[in-house]
Amino acid sequence: MEEQSLRHVKYRLLWRLLLVLVLVLGGRLFWLQIVQGEQNRASARENRVRLAPSQPIRGQMLDRHGEVLVSSKLVHRLYVWPKQATGPSWYRLRRRLGALMDVPEEALEQRRASFRPGDYRIALTDVLTPAQTIKLLEQADELPGAEVGVDYLRDYPHGITAAHALGYTSPITEEELYHLAGQGYRIQDRIGRTGLEAAYEQHLRGQWGGRTLEVSANGDVQRPLGEKPSVPGKDLQLTLDLGLQQAAEKAIAKYPVGAIVAMDPRDGAILAMVSRPAYDPNFFSQQVKSQAELDALFDPRDKIMLNRALNPYNPGSVFKVVTAAAGMESGTFPPKTELHTTACIPYGSHCFPEHNGEGFGKIGYEDALRFSSNTFFYQVGVGSGSMALHDAAVKLGFTQRSSIEIGFDEDPGLVGNEEWAAAGRGWAELGQTPWIPEDMASASIGQSVVQVSPIQVARAYAAIANGGWLVQPHFSDLDPQTGETVDWLEKRQPVSFQPETWATLQRGLRKVVADGTGYGMNSETLPDVSGKTGTAEDNSSHGPDHAWFASYAPSDTPEIVVVAFAANSPGGGSVHALPIAKVVMEAYFNP
Repeated sequence: MEEQSLRHVKYRLLWRLLLVLVLVLGGRLFWLQIVQGEQNRASARENRVRLAPSQPIRGQMLDRHGEVLVSSKLVHRLYVWPKQATGPSWYRLRRRLGALMDVPEEALEQRRASFRPGDYRIALTDVLTPAQTIKLLEQADELPGAEVGVDYLRDYPHGITAAHALGYTSPITEEELYHLAGQGYRIQDRIGRTGLEAAYEQHLRGQWGGRTLEVSANGDVQRPLGEKPSVPGKDLQLTLDLGLQQAAEKAIAKYPVGAIVAMDPRDGAILAMVSRPAYDPNFFSQQVKSQAELDALFDPRDKIMLNRALNPYNPGSVFKVVTAAAGMESGTFPPKTELHTTACIPYGSHCFPEHNGEGFGKIGYEDALRFSSNTFFYQVGVGSGSMALHDAAVKLGFTQRSSIEIGFDEDPGLVGNEEWAAAGRGWAELGQTPWIPEDMASASIGQSVVQVSPIQVARAYAAIANGGWLVQPHFSDLDPQTGETVDWLEKRQPVSFQPETWATLQRGLRKVVADGTGYGMNSETLPDVSGKTGTAEDNSSHGPDHAWFASYAPSDTPEIVVVAFAANSPGGGSVHALPIAKVVMEAYFNP
């Protein structure tokens, strides 16, 4: 009896365990199928459906004549699905791929490890060669999880030409994606970093499309389920002239540091812009970049990425037109003024010299510009005062950004004055750095406390050329924010100088080239040119002098302003900068 009773107890325990197990399983099934049924069905669908995004082709940039400056070329890369990039299957695939392409397995492993969350596939190679592409396509059935994908690579067919103006693109960062995902950006996107690539990012980028694919449990694609075509970016026509740009690049090539701005003085259209040293934006289209190359590009000593056309330097005598305008507009030195020039004039503790060591006798504004007389402009600047000089400079576009589309890091420069000095000059305490006579004399000829950029000089000389309109420099007729067409003639701002002030400056600048320091600009193949040479001390690094030449032509009906700047080029503007500007003028008038 006891044995039979014990057997019944065991049966009851077994049935109870079975009942508990059935209840647990039933509860779990109820939870999965009823409570979380819809969520799990959606997950199941996602497990067999994969979205393969389709990259949009970025818009081209074209010069004013339709020549391609920037485009996107089709390339092939090798990719692997993330699910196939782990475990034994990955090791077999890696070995096979390495043998097919003659690539070390370590290199493929390194690229696999660079996978970022959000990447729907992993790029195992940079651009494939045609031979590699053919081999991989032929063996596609034996490479489960790997595929040859089509991408678009940003291409700059002219290398360094206009690099600082055009800019470059690079992959979007995770932080940027966090803020831009709502605008349609994806982790695979490239984004404009500098120049026109950045300014017109929304115009150029296009919109992503994609394919919806059904995949098997092991990740193999079964069939396409649908496709939304990508929308290509819009092309952007620029005001740049490729032929003129190339001529400018060649003209300044032997100078390590410098800049050229060629602009239409009528509406501010940029015809050419060069900054030296330059870089090749194709470098940033490479998938892999060495740290040494990146360090060289962003070395703070060389500042290769800095656009010299938009950053300030001591201008020297090209700034004398501002001093002349200040003298005439203040009423202190009217247009017919004549002053005695001499070997040097004492201001404070220093006797400020004439550049020829003896003076030019009694002369007026026109001959003072023609000979580039220092002692004439010392007297005009000191007599007019720092605030009159500053006021004339502001009206001509100095001490302010030009509003050019690529001016993200444009430096407004400096024209020192009494108020600025009393406020501490940007580095001292209030009242500790008063304005002194030496400051005023130096400022009068564009030295020491005056720093301006080539683009600012181009705007000022455009205003003289067109008779009183301050233009807004630009590379396109489209507003980068709205995409709407802009009437740049309506954007011009009138400069409130008297007509005789403009006429005096125009006559003086014509004399500079006709029979003055800019005589070397004359050519049988050029129309009449007006301009001004400049030689400036380098107060920033205390290196050799800077060379400048600012010019426009034809003198009577100006079509082009050319400003050439060669940093630390001893010998003067007539020796270094003028020949650069002359090459650009020749290329414009004799293409």
